[in-house]
Amino acid sequence: MKVNNENYRAIWIEDQTVCMIEQNKLPFEFAVHKCKNVEETCFAIKTMITRGAGSIGAAGGYGMLQVILNSKDGNLEKNLIAAKKQIDSTRPTAVNLSYATQRVLNAAKTSREFAISEAHTVADECAEHGRLIGEHGNKLIKDGFSIETHCNAGWLALVDYGSALAPIYAAHESKKNIFVYVDETRPRSQGARLTAWELNQEGVPHAIIPDNAGAHYMSHGKIDMMIVGADRIAANGDAANKIGTLEKAIAAKYYGIPFYVAAPSSTIDLNTLTGKNIVIEERGEEEVLYFTGQDKKNELHEIRIASPGSGAKNPAFDVTPAELITGIITEQGIIAPNVESIRKMFINDL
Repeated sequence: MKVNNENYRAIWIEDQTVCMIEQNKLPFEFAVHKCKNVEETCFAIKTMITRGAGSIGAAGGYGMLQVILNSKDGNLEKNLIAAKKQIDSTRPTAVNLSYATQRVLNAAKTSREFAISEAHTVADECAEHGRLIGEHGNKLIKDGFSIETHCNAGWLALVDYGSALAPIYAAHESKKNIFVYVDETRPRSQGARLTAWELNQEGVPHAIIPDNAGAHYMSHGKIDMMIVGADRIAANGDAANKIGTLEKAIAAKYYGIPFYVAAPSSTIDLNTLTGKNIVIEERGEEEVLYFTGQDKKNELHEIRIASPGSGAKNPAFDVTPAELITGIITEQGIIAPNVESIRKMFINDL
């Protein structure tokens, strides 16, 4: 995708340095963060310098690549096993991390060269899957539609093109008249800061709305469909996504609004039978109690926005049951959120 008319991916590698768009500084500053080793890459994933299921999967693959490039042949497998454990622990809910690290580890058992190639392939496939998700999802969007989103599942989150935003970009490029309602997505405001920034770059008409305004707009007939991303989809179609997704799905069901999850097949975890088995990441309370923003002089400040002396709970994700999901938009097409459809997709992919 383009930033100031220049093409970028959300994450890439130059020699042994993993480069990523510094998402914590957006939308106020566009910067590239560089990680010289796997420890720095893990820190970037943990602190959400890079975020989004696909992008952190690519980061995980590149982190493994850094280990390969710095390992002697006799210690390669041992070092990769240790690195995989370190990388996978940074964001436990997102399955794309372990998917990517396992692919590189498996490839290393064949050859060092194949493992290096596989790390690049993981990122390239993620970008291509985002493009295909856009093609399939665009078929659901009619001219004149208003679409609600939650969190950020654009190109920043999926190396390129995006998952939930990919159909929106495809619809916009095909000259459909669309409008996007962007949930602010507290506590880190990825919608207000990242999705809105992306849509601005692409010239897509939109407005940021408070997280608790979604049902209001649904009740007034302002929302035609909702598309969200996912960090892990269980074998039965239950989907974990940014906290607040579940209540939007409940409201959409009540008002008869189609609710779609857009994600590449790498986000589907056949080893997780239902959403009840998904580990929910608990992040630090400071994300709830404090906020960083820009004042009228364009200076950034971190301020406390909550009652002094009060603590906070900060679950990063919730799980939307399959029965609330209209369909899952994947690179292979749109499938029903159930065991049979998911298994059939993977059988066809073999």
